[in-house]
Amino acid sequence: MEQRELIPHLFRTEYRKIVSVLCKLFGIEHIEIAEDIVSDTFLVASELWGLKGLPENPAAWLYLVAKNKTKDYLKRHSLFAQHIAKEISYTATASEAIEIDLSVKNINDSQLAMMFVVCHPCNPAEARIGLALNLLCGFGIDEIAHAFLTNKTVIYKRLQRAKEKLRTEKIRIEQPTLSEIDDRLSTVLMVLYLLFNEGYYSSSQDITLREDICLEAMRLTYLLVENEQTNTPFVNALLSLMCFHASRFNARHNQQGEIILYQDQDTDLWNQELIAKGECFLNQASQGTRISKYHLEAGIAYWHTIKADTQEKWENILQLYNQLLLIEYSPIAALNRTFALAKANGKKEAIIEAEKIGLAGNHLYHSLLGELYTGIDNAKAISHFKMALELTKSTADKLLISNKILACKQ
Repeated sequence: MEQRELIPHLFRTEYRKIVSVLCKLFGIEHIEIAEDIVSDTFLVASELWGLKGLPENPAAWLYLVAKNKTKDYLKRHSLFAQHIAKEISYTATASEAIEIDLSVKNINDSQLAMMFVVCHPCNPAEARIGLALNLLCGFGIDEIAHAFLTNKTVIYKRLQRAKEKLRTEKIRIEQPTLSEIDDRLSTVLMVLYLLFNEGYYSSSQDITLREDICLEAMRLTYLLVENEQTNTPFVNALLSLMCFHASRFNARHNQQGEIILYQDQDTDLWNQELIAKGECFLNQASQGTRISKYHLEAGIAYWHTIKADTQEKWENILQLYNQLLLIEYSPIAALNRTFALAKANGKKEAIIEAEKIGLAGNHLYHSLLGELYTGIDNAKAISHFKMALELTKSTADKLLISNKILACKQ
């Protein structure tokens, strides 16, 4: 990998790790200091590597420089260093006594601790997702602004308010206790679920699929699975759901970036290794006594990895949707259920159910009704497709819908 590609790659993979370790060391009230030290480390890397070439182990080089910069900072700011040393019960000179541990275990522990801080319910969901992208996934302000289709100033202020809220609430960055896991794991899972969904079908991005966001959500969920205290059936169900969805990424678009609907996908492109992992995590999820929406959605996603287009498949999907809507109703889930209903019981019954949902301002609603009316009443199908075309923001969606309109007219 060339330098111009390596530094952004390392920024995405290593920035978050070092920041998590330093934040855990300094405390949430000094989060900007941690970010400044790590940003300066990458700045030095970009300058020196351009002049002297890449080091033998770039990641190790970054860790060493970050450690040295942290110690230099502590020497220059003795009061801050003494405060840190007092917090962790050291008696020697702070800059010498404080261990900057960038081992794999401490990085994972620090990221887990940061996850529970970032997902603290004192902040609204939108702010939690922004913080997760920034602090846990290494996304810059520009990238987050682009993902949420807003400007950098809005995102910067949103993140600053969220960080300030964590400070005023005096949230400590530490390994969550069993009671904290019980109280806040559901919030953590919801943030990871929303994070994955933002990548899987972005509501604000001009591309439908952002694999990088999905993979970050999967990585963070896997951290929970690896930790004995957070390795619960609900966590395994969520990771199973993510694996099943991710298994079909390569089949969702053609080389021109156009969307390929589920029924038209090349099943040979489905990732069988990810499907197998999804099945493994789903088996682990079944060991609990409670069922969550993640279990049911994982079950739905599992049946979508079955290639055969059988009545049994769609009946199972339909029944899982029925259970899902009883546990947690959402109009989008109800909308998705009508597609399964059409496959199991026919389009006419599905149209009746779909029109009851009444999501008139949602392009997915009109797209589905366009699909359902196609072949039954093409004039109505075209009317719904045109409405969907007006409502959608995605270029890929616009192209897909336009093609559907042309097909109806032929």
